[in-house]
Amino acid sequence: MPVEQAPYGALVLTRGFAGGVLVLLGGLVISTLPESTALMQIQLLRELRGAEAGRMAGLALVVTGLGLYAAAWLSLCRHVARAEGAAREDALALVRHATVVWSAPLVLAPPLFSRDGWSYAAQGVLAHFQVSPYEHGPGVLVGPVVQGVDPRWMETPAPYGPLPLIFGDVAAGFTGNPWLLAVGHRLLALVGLALLAWSLPRLAQWCGANPALSSAIVLCSPFMLANGVGGLHNDLLMVGLMAAALVVTAERGWAWGAALGGLAAAVKLPGGLVCIGVALMVLPAGADLMTRLRRYAAVGGVSVVALVLPGFAAGLGVGWVHALGVPGSVNVPLSLPTVLGGFLDLLARWLGTGLAPATFLELVRAVAQVAAVAFAARVALTWRAGSRAEAVRAVAAVMGALLLLSPVVHLWYFLWVVPFLAALRLPRLAATALLAGSVVAGLVAPLDSSLHGAYLAIVIGSMLVAGAVLLLLVTRAARERLEKIATAEWLPGPRLAGSDEAQASGRSAGRMRPVTSPSVMRPPSTPGAA
Repeated sequence: MPVEQAPYGALVLTRGFAGGVLVLLGGLVISTLPESTALMQIQLLRELRGAEAGRMAGLALVVTGLGLYAAAWLSLCRHVARAEGAAREDALALVRHATVVWSAPLVLAPPLFSRDGWSYAAQGVLAHFQVSPYEHGPGVLVGPVVQGVDPRWMETPAPYGPLPLIFGDVAAGFTGNPWLLAVGHRLLALVGLALLAWSLPRLAQWCGANPALSSAIVLCSPFMLANGVGGLHNDLLMVGLMAAALVVTAERGWAWGAALGGLAAAVKLPGGLVCIGVALMVLPAGADLMTRLRRYAAVGGVSVVALVLPGFAAGLGVGWVHALGVPGSVNVPLSLPTVLGGFLDLLARWLGTGLAPATFLELVRAVAQVAAVAFAARVALTWRAGSRAEAVRAVAAVMGALLLLSPVVHLWYFLWVVPFLAALRLPRLAATALLAGSVVAGLVAPLDSSLHGAYLAIVIGSMLVAGAVLLLLVTRAARERLEKIATAEWLPGPRLAGSDEAQASGRSAGRMRPVTSPSVMRPPSTPGAA
């Protein structure tokens, strides 16, 4: 059925845009701002930020805006899920249009729900003054550029690859204004979003999923808008390069894909794991162990060159290796190894064992990281080769395992896996969970915000919002709406003729399976068609 962009399109775009405006206005109240910024000279804003009632009013605006985002997004997903045949092109265009319109109010916003953007700005200034961010923290600087940096990270080196630091160095050559520097890093994050917008339809086609729906799940969800665009984290650029690496491998060859995988690692090291998918895609079906090892050596060599070359060219070297443990210096409740290790340490203290503090925490974290490496190796050496869809599944599995076993997990770390999951044909339960999780992860994004002392209020408020959403999701009507979206393209069933599994099955049977529904997908010989 055709997907009409008007008047439906205008309505859903307006609702989401209004949500973005509310998030922006509320964010100015609850987010950390440098004291020297011009906005801090507005008396009303200072009064709102200085009173707990004002901060809670700002939080209410933010949550309301995120709620409008969620409502508009679910409506959009339901709308594009019904698209069939040529109408999917219109649906994909509507999704991309919504992404641009809904993101627009947040482009000039300060870093939202996290202070990492201010750290990025300060680290770029360090690089600009030829002070290694891998040896010194922002604390060696003075002035407005460090006023928004979280005190926890003032003396710690940067754990990121050279690409964001090179960008920060260049940006600092034009301005020393911390707000403009942070906005510059948001533009860098938007490059990652654009790479996802280009790559996702192709990944979905390979896996036999609805490209418009997969794109909607990723590009303009409350989770992406709050954490990816609003939070401007480096993870968005990393995952955009990862997705592009898979597409470029299919269209241009494994060397180009490996180079993009190395650049993804040059943003944040986990991005290099996409090279497993790159190698699996180009390996011949049924490849033996030695063939796999030779291919991984070649892919790894190219990706390592792409990883280290920018750092040496900019004079930064590979100092990030020594700073990789910096994020793990904090304990966060989203990390399963951290929660388990902390619980065992607490139990040991109760039992009076006399063990050193954090004994089990360090042990469990170490075991979890070994398990993550072992799982990645198993996927690399045993999963089926020669399939584009299997390469996407491999990346989703490896990044999911890393997320599950990581010693530190923030909300925006889920950006590592969501794009690859959204491209797959998931079972109903998994698809529904992905939709519900994207709503909840967006609504609780203020948990990482600094409410200037009202920490208990923000935790309770966000928990109430998440609880209310979960209660709404258990109602029959809400379940039916989500399941209609989830079953539109993800439920296992007859494969579409455009997926590479369908092509393989058709060849093995001596004939091609019939197309079960109109589709704009093309066979794997032209995988780049969106």
